[in-house]
Amino acid sequence: MKLFLDSAKTDEIQHAHQVWNVDGITTNPKHVQSSGKTFRTAIEEIATLLAGTDKPISVEVNPHLTDWKDIVRQGRELAEISPNFVIKVGVSEGGCRAIHELAGQGVRVNATLIFCVPQAWHAARAGAAFVSPFLGWREQYGDPASTLVRDVRRMLDVGGYPAQIIAAAIRSSFQIGEAAVAGAHCVTAGFSVYQESFVNPYTTMGEGVFQNAWDGTPK
Repeated sequence: MKLFLDSAKTDEIQHAHQVWNVDGITTNPKHVQSSGKTFRTAIEEIATLLAGTDKPISVEVNPHLTDWKDIVRQGRELAEISPNFVIKVGVSEGGCRAIHELAGQGVRVNATLIFCVPQAWHAARAGAAFVSPFLGWREQYGDPASTLVRDVRRMLDVGGYPAQIIAAAIRSSFQIGEAAVAGAHCVTAGFSVYQESFVNPYTTMGEGVFQNAWDGTPK
């Protein structure tokens, strides 16, 4: 399973790229807002950080756009900025029409805001390179998410669709593990979630036991 960082902050992306060897970046309007920069500045800086790599950077079209022609127009404009850019398009009737058109023009698309198998199917059928089921948002509002990735993966495999699953809206180390076991091709999470995933209290306890044993061994 590939590791994507969900962020638009250059310091986080630099660390993830250099230390974790992250496989890609995903952004959204909330992350860009948190960066404190304009949309154009934020995505161009990210493109510069990963220039010369084949690591995908998901950038989202204006979420106010509903007409598929407008989505396609902006998607093409964004794709021309960097060869790393994958265009994020929300799943809807117009969104899937735009995905079909963009994919036909050789533009990679990440179909976002997926909450059920039929939405993922529509996106995959339209030609999306990635489909992003949102796990944390479902659980936040009381709906189970544990089987969503598994079911989407089975749908893709049975149908022979090449789209890859990005398990998104990840809120904990547990969800990272669940996504991996369920067959997600990629996972995207925030910087702090990955930091926490390196840590386990049992590991800390074990290190203490071994450190004491090391110190107590005759020199």
